[in-house]
Amino acid sequence: MMEIDKSKPILVTGANGYVASWLVKSLLDEGLKVHAAVRNPNNEQKVGHLKALAAASKGELKLFAADLLKEGSYKEAMQACELVYHTASPFKSEVKDPQKELVDPALKGTENVLRSANETESVKRVVLTSSVVAIFSDAQESVDKGVLTEADWNETASLSYQPYAYSKTLAEKKAWEMAEAQNRWDLVCINMSFVLGPFLSQTANDSESITILKMFGDGQLKMGVPNLGMGMVDVRDVAEAHKRAGFRPEAQGRYITSAHNTNFLSIGQSIAKKYGKDYPLPKKALPKWLVMLAGPFLNKSFTRNYVKRNVNVPVNLDNSKIKRELEMDFRPMEETLHDGFQEVIDKGLL
Repeated sequence: MMEIDKSKPILVTGANGYVASWLVKSLLDEGLKVHAAVRNPNNEQKVGHLKALAAASKGELKLFAADLLKEGSYKEAMQACELVYHTASPFKSEVKDPQKELVDPALKGTENVLRSANETESVKRVVLTSSVVAIFSDAQESVDKGVLTEADWNETASLSYQPYAYSKTLAEKKAWEMAEAQNRWDLVCINMSFVLGPFLSQTANDSESITILKMFGDGQLKMGVPNLGMGMVDVRDVAEAHKRAGFRPEAQGRYITSAHNTNFLSIGQSIAKKYGKDYPLPKKALPKWLVMLAGPFLNKSFTRNYVKRNVNVPVNLDNSKIKRELEMDFRPMEETLHDGFQEVIDKGLL
């Protein structure tokens, strides 16, 4: 049962990210002191929104320069912190070099941050932003098992198949290995599904989640969508889950942070309820045979094996643990999608 002193600063790595920005806002709004670790604190385009959030809040923000691959670069930002949120990790669907672009930053970055936690006497708890892809690779696994829980681990991803999932799995396993090798700080993992909803940063194009919403609205998918089964959750709920995981003494282990078991077609149809008259939103699913045929030419990750195991296959993620232990309630799917899509419109991204 870990009690966190709220008068002490709280470290958030990758603080200008999509999820992390909402977490920083929540912490600042409560009047807490946030140590925000980013690659370049002088890049106003990347950190300006954090400064604005601090100015409008009761809290205090201090920016620090840190790099996932630079050993010890989080030490200064971690000083006096009892609670560390490690959110920094690359999320890219297409990469040229998965080892360099995904695995190294995720795995070595996690080792880097946790080594500093081992060397910083004040640290009591680390909350790691993980993913449900550390639990499974393909929707078919959900069908085979009936339901996916925190007890499941991804055993099928590799550098050549779903490298992002592979990077998140390796990083989380390393985090648990390092946590269990000491007894001063404890580890809590937020295994979030696909995150959607409004964004706070000025560099929204950096987010894969926002890219997906843009694709729905700009006509790229107007002929239909590959009907991928997935879990989905609101970015604001993910930030709240992180906050509860950090401050609630009883928080422990992994938490599947997913509000809805859904699919691409349902997402498109939900957005179309409000915006269908004004934007070329998808109204139907593409035939699986067509996705299998054309997929590899449109996106390298859409291999025939991937399509076979994910298109027209439902996902069943069990979120009962986070509802029970952290008393999480999740926003309705339409609220998440409508707020996110409206943000894309308001920021002129369509």
